Amino acid sequence: MIRELDSVVLARDLPKYGLKAGDVGAVVHVYQGGKGFEVEFVSGEGATVAVVTLDREDVRPMKGEEILHVRALASV
Repeated sequence: MIRELDSVVLARDLPKYGLKAGDVGAVVHVYQGGKGFEVEFVSGEGATVAVVTLDREDVRPMKGEEILHVRALASV
């Protein structure tokens, strides 16, 4: 179950925001018991890149055996 403040992994590209599948965000709000989420994505310096409302299918919990990866932010 995904809860507020959990880290989640984006499951699909969101070109409108310059985000790609695999980007990590933080859940800032859970809608309707987990049917949707407000997720904040930040840069390496902590600046907000986007706050996006996403469906359950658009994100997944981050797994303990995964490693984070850094990439340049795409131009929006």
